Amino acid sequence: MASEPDIFSELDQFDRKILAALAEDGRLSITDLAARVGLSKTPCQLRFKRLISEGYIEGFRAVLNPSKMQLDHIAFVEVKLSDTREDALKSFNEAIKKISEVEECHMIAGRFDYLLKIRTRDIGRYRRVLGERISTLPHVANTSTNVAMETIKEGWDKFGSSLS
Repeated sequence: MASEPDIFSELDQFDRKILAALAEDGRLSITDLAARVGLSKTPCQLRFKRLISEGYIEGFRAVLNPSKMQLDHIAFVEVKLSDTREDALKSFNEAIKKISEVEECHMIAGRFDYLLKIRTRDIGRYRRVLGERISTLPHVANTSTNVAMETIKEGWDKFGSSLS
């Protein structure tokens, strides 16, 4: 039986080091990045541009502090659709993207169809988002909410052994 291919097999050790360094600090200058990964500036810059053009790096953004913005309430919502044919899924997918409070939306294989991560200021605001926006989306049959009491780990900030 053949083993699964390594998803990063076309990346060499320098590419993996560049990705890991940028995942840790996306504001590194090319000079600092080159020093951190053990390359001179020009080869590092060429690799950096290639990683962007090949889609390994999708973009750069600031990581905001939700607590400072008073967005401490996190709810995970299981959504069951009344219709799961392709047109219904497409309709739901397009509609859910328009709700700014939905931080993540995942199609799930299981007892429900979608899992949403919703971030709001408080339970009252969450209730309005659920009742006025999510429950009225195309083909939503029912929802079930799980409220996070405490966030232990959030974000994908390290690749661990995947890039080693």
